[in-house]
Amino acid sequence: MEKYTIDLNLIPTTFDLFHVCLAGTVAALVLLVMILFAALLIVITKAAKKPAQTVQAAPEVKIVEKIVEVEKIVQAPAPAPIVLKEATPDAALQLLGLLQKEARFLDFIQENVAAYSDADVGIAARVVHEGCSKVIKGHFTLDTVFHEQEGSRVTLEQGFDATRVRLTGNIVGNAPFTGHLIHKGWQVTQMNLPKLTSGHDAKIVAPAEVEL
Repeated sequence: MEKYTIDLNLIPTTFDLFHVCLAGTVAALVLLVMILFAALLIVITKAAKKPAQTVQAAPEVKIVEKIVEVEKIVQAPAPAPIVLKEATPDAALQLLGLLQKEARFLDFIQENVAAYSDADVGIAARVVHEGCSKVIKGHFTLDTVFHEQEGSRVTLEQGFDATRVRLTGNIVGNAPFTGHLIHKGWQVTQMNLPKLTSGHDAKIVAPAEVEL
């Protein structure tokens, strides 16, 4: 085998301008490669972290919450429409006529009682009371809304009929409510008014009287 020997005399002992430029170029290339490698590592690291952040944000949860809210709104029952019934005046006019006939009710109401003494007013009120009681008992059957004694404590459960009971005092919160019965209330269970003829004018609650 042949032996290779290095002749050290061939290695330059001095650097000229060409060698300096060559060495600088090599150093710059090495530095550039290192910078590109570092930038590549940073990009890869950021790309690996992004999926985890997206999962933590969980935008699907907000979408599901909104869908659930919409379903609740759709499933909520619509409030019952309020139907207003038009009251016919004939029955009221007929009752007013009966009170006038039996108790002289309109005469008493239209009279200026300030011109009379308390004794005179009391006598007239007794006559009106007797006549009104006769009309009510003769044409209406009444019953109390509550049968408990006034002053006793009663409890109104949730969903109680607000048309049958009127709350007074300090009303706070929701039912059930417990309080004192101030008034039993009244309700009509049966009504029996006289029938009117076809040509009768109900607006004439009391005809004028002419003595001959």
